[in-house]
Amino acid sequence: EKQKEDNNSTECSEPGTMDLKFTSSRKYISISVPSKSQTMSPHIKSVDDVVVLGMNLSKFSKPTQFFICVSGVFMFYLIYGYLQELIFSVEGFKPFGWYLTLVQFGFYSIFGLIELQLIQDKRRRIPGKTYMIIAFLTVGTMGLSNTSLGYLNYPTQVIFKCCKLIPVMIGGVFIQGKRYNIVDVSAALCMSLGLIWFTLADSTVAPNFNLTGVVLISLALCADAVIGNVQEKAMKLHNGSNSEMLIKVCSFMSFCNTSGFVLHFPNRLFLLLQHLVQTYGYAFLFSLTGYFGISFVLALIKIFGALLAVT
Repeated sequence: EKQKEDNNSTECSEPGTMDLKFTSSRKYISISVPSKSQTMSPHIKSVDDVVVLGMNLSKFSKPTQFFICVSGVFMFYLIYGYLQELIFSVEGFKPFGWYLTLVQFGFYSIFGLIELQLIQDKRRRIPGKTYMIIAFLTVGTMGLSNTSLGYLNYPTQVIFKCCKLIPVMIGGVFIQGKRYNIVDVSAALCMSLGLIWFTLADSTVAPNFNLTGVVLISLALCADAVIGNVQEKAMKLHNGSNSEMLIKVCSFMSFCNTSGFVLHFPNRLFLLLQHLVQTYGYAFLFSLTGYFGISFVLALIKIFGALLAVT
């Protein structure tokens, strides 16, 4: 009879239910849990999917993913860099690097809200504190980078950006506990020196090493190095998506944008009256290409890591 009861209880059990089984020696509970794919909603099932501008890269092979991401980064950031230099060529705009950053954050927030309405999975997987850190550092790196152009010419800024690989490697060691061998370090140093040499040889304008500008761009690079490593660690640790990362960071930056715009509005009024099309027309395209570029960078970080993305 005891054996019969045991058999009956086993036959009645189904996946996802709790069964009580009795034996002559002890009582115990057996719990069978449904698989992860069975419990998740259909639109949340593929948490590892990497979607950029509505395109699911997970359907492609790794080399194809790499080619698409790198093509997107080059295309959008070449336009971004051209527009950045073009904006600062507008008469009287050079002292307003931080103001450009505030306008840029405003556009980013709008783009983020639009994208948020288009995606299906709106859950937040990564803690809000991490987003606050990334948003604060993003404000710093973009503001410092834009402001540095008021003191440095564009070739000089590019020379410093060529060294970005080195602080990213250092950040990977301290933030993620990564270890790089002598080949990796040598390759990073050679690449940085080669890019600097190429920039100096190709530039028709002599570099301008203003001390204030050098300090600003150096701080921007340090903040940028931390951002990439924190993003990679957060997305891997919490299985967050690149879209979530971009949208949530933009939402945190929108607060900085709103408060900063209110403080800066009175003494920036002339920008609304003079060079209206050049200033805000260029700024819109500048922000749009930057937003698209960041989407591809985050996809690279998600799939291949911060160091390869920066390389």
